[in-house]
Amino acid sequence: MKTNQVELLAPAGNMAALHAAVAGGADAVYLGFETFNARRGADNFTLETLREACDFAHLRGVSVYVTMNTIILPDEVGEALECVRQAYRAGADGFIVQDIGLAAEISRTLPEASLHLSTQMNTHNLAGVRAAARLGAERITLAREVSLDEIALLCAAAAEEGMEVEVFAHGALCVCYSGQCFMSSMIGGRSANRGMCAQACRLPYELQNKALQKSLPSPGDHLLSPQDLCTVDRVDDLVAAGVASLKIEGRMKSPEYVFAVTSVYRKALDAALAKENAAITDADRDRLTDAFSRGFTTAYLDGKRGNDIMSYQRPNNRGLFLGRVDEVRDGAAYLKSAHALTEGDVLEFWTRKGNGTLTLGPVRTDKKGRYHLPLEGKTRTVKAGDRVFRVRSAEAAFEDDAREPRVPLVGTATLHIGEPLRMEFHPAAEADIEGAPRTTLAVARRLQAAFPDGVSGVAEGAPVEAARTRAVSFDDVAAHIDRLGNTPYQLVNLTIDMDDGVGIGFSALHGVRAAALDVLTEALTAEGHGRTLPRTTPREPLPAARPTGCRVAVTVTNPACARAAKRAGAHIIYVPALNYRRGEAVIAGQKNAAAEQAGYPKGCIPIMPVADHEAVGGAREAVVDADVWKYAAEGKPLLAESLGAMERASEEGALLDVGSHVPITNQLSLAVASEFGAARVWLSPELTLRQIEEVAKDAPVELGVLLIGAQELMVTEHCMLMSQGPCDENCAECPRRKSPHVLKDRKGYEFPVVTDAMGRSHLYNAVELDIASSMPELLAAGISSYMVDATLMNAEETAHAVGRAIRALHVAQNDGNAIAKMPNTTSGHLYRGVS
Repeated sequence: MKTNQVELLAPAGNMAALHAAVAGGADAVYLGFETFNARRGADNFTLETLREACDFAHLRGVSVYVTMNTIILPDEVGEALECVRQAYRAGADGFIVQDIGLAAEISRTLPEASLHLSTQMNTHNLAGVRAAARLGAERITLAREVSLDEIALLCAAAAEEGMEVEVFAHGALCVCYSGQCFMSSMIGGRSANRGMCAQACRLPYELQNKALQKSLPSPGDHLLSPQDLCTVDRVDDLVAAGVASLKIEGRMKSPEYVFAVTSVYRKALDAALAKENAAITDADRDRLTDAFSRGFTTAYLDGKRGNDIMSYQRPNNRGLFLGRVDEVRDGAAYLKSAHALTEGDVLEFWTRKGNGTLTLGPVRTDKKGRYHLPLEGKTRTVKAGDRVFRVRSAEAAFEDDAREPRVPLVGTATLHIGEPLRMEFHPAAEADIEGAPRTTLAVARRLQAAFPDGVSGVAEGAPVEAARTRAVSFDDVAAHIDRLGNTPYQLVNLTIDMDDGVGIGFSALHGVRAAALDVLTEALTAEGHGRTLPRTTPREPLPAARPTGCRVAVTVTNPACARAAKRAGAHIIYVPALNYRRGEAVIAGQKNAAAEQAGYPKGCIPIMPVADHEAVGGAREAVVDADVWKYAAEGKPLLAESLGAMERASEEGALLDVGSHVPITNQLSLAVASEFGAARVWLSPELTLRQIEEVAKDAPVELGVLLIGAQELMVTEHCMLMSQGPCDENCAECPRRKSPHVLKDRKGYEFPVVTDAMGRSHLYNAVELDIASSMPELLAAGISSYMVDATLMNAEETAHAVGRAIRALHVAQNDGNAIAKMPNTTSGHLYRGVS
């Protein structure tokens, strides 16, 4: 139900938040079920409440998109597809999907539904746009890391493919590229790719230089915590770039947050669409801050990636700054503030001994106009000069009413003696209600766009009779028709065509009015009613791959380790394309020119990076002269770590391997990888052994797993090494990259950090993975390729790890036995699975 030239898309974590989104002026809402949803911690919806939500939204011209934006495990494929089908029957207008297999299957079996590719698919380049078109998508939600110049380029490319582009306009920022984070999963078993992120990125860390064996200075302890995105002053630029939908993050947030943020962005978008000067005031910005703020940034939209986009000191809501405590005496603090406080406001004091909150009772001020704030509990440590923030505004409380916003109607009543009583209602046009509240105008505009030929509800009653005693007056008829208090409608104009001397019971007026409104309601919500599901045919199975023998592969980042791996017997050597460049050898996590004394051996396979932007504007690819695709060639192998790279490799005729950053977790996604031309797929590290067995049954490609080495947890556009001080972003000459760095957590675990030639950081698990002892089970499951990731190893360690992998393979093949497990290592999710 596309009803506006640029859509405002708001979050709905529950029914009250949905009401708040529509009341705030959203053109569309997105929501999720309890499963297959990247915000499983929200209240979420059932099929029954989804029907109710769709009726509420469609009545007001609002679209409803259902999030299916998680990885789908092998035994969930049928359930996920049935969930989509039943949600479509319930009225859902579109589906936001992460899994490439589910996306392709929705497109194949339910083409009537609108397919949106989630930001979890990490679309940030032109090849990614073409890949989305290949999957049958109607819309792409871009990665948050793209700039305004990139957005304009990608919007134009999407339009050529007949697709729309959606971007995040407001809300929380993940420090990691979406869909690429394994930190919560590997640390605590709660997978961000399953909607259960524990937000490990918001915890305190300490950056340490391992070579110097010392901690490094930083502006705060929360080194992975970005500020919140706020583009309210750049909405006109986003509209000009060609964006079709502005998305507000926040399905875990309150209805108050949803209403406040949606209302402000409705105002900004209306001004941009009308090509008016920005209508946003300081009061509007304060309202956004009051709703929730870790500090605001335009971040990557303006090419910012340094410390100024981070919230190092505080990972949660800091609220609206009210001022500093003027005086403390007699158990109370006195505050002079330009912001009005009301009873029920929650204030937070920032003191040298920690933070304390206070819920305001009756508001009191002294003769100087200062607020009198009684101190108790943790706030007793408050001193003069301490900062005060409002973290919840009582005045901003959202009063939920399922009848609001009401649909403005124009009505006609005909009362001619001897003819049936007749009433007709239709939605008011914008011109009919000029000067009405912004939300009312939005409802009218959406319904006009949704029903360009008009829509109405008409009902007739018994013939009108002449009055036997007292005739009814015009005012009597108007007053009784306008009794719409218990309906979702409001009458803005009523025309009554009535003979003189009419006699009619008021109950007859009520009955015909109700019948006409019922007809109108059904017409307005009909799009989501009575949908039939097309018959589906099973997907034609692809031929199973012919086994070509088992292989041990290794990922290395320098020639020395590559040659050591080859001498140790590695069958396949992968090299990140960025590390092929002269001067970019990295050994054991640090840049090291000595490792480049010899070149890479022949036959190494380039790895296309997770992040590979178009070289426009301020993108790192435009700043750094490094074209990774010069290492790709027709008929030569490469490893793709993104959907976009899979598409480009397919177009260029390269022999394609697919890396584990493309989450292949079921047979549908495996089939899609095969159709893109993949010969080998490295499976997601979030699969268990049993799930690997399911995926491997009659697999159309060879399958591999990471066997030994560093598990990458994050890829970030922001360089984690920046926290120690100013940076000129000259990554080729950066002295920090020549030393090994780690992030140390509160429990003493050390997570290695490697920053690449583009200035993007890669965070690795503190504990090395080693599942070589499970080789017999992996062979039995159908795995034929085994990866040693030597990114954090030197040449000697690389040779040892490769040798260990080859020995484990030989032992398992020769007599079915297993080698011993290495101490102080983890088996990842092979046995424990993910939540």
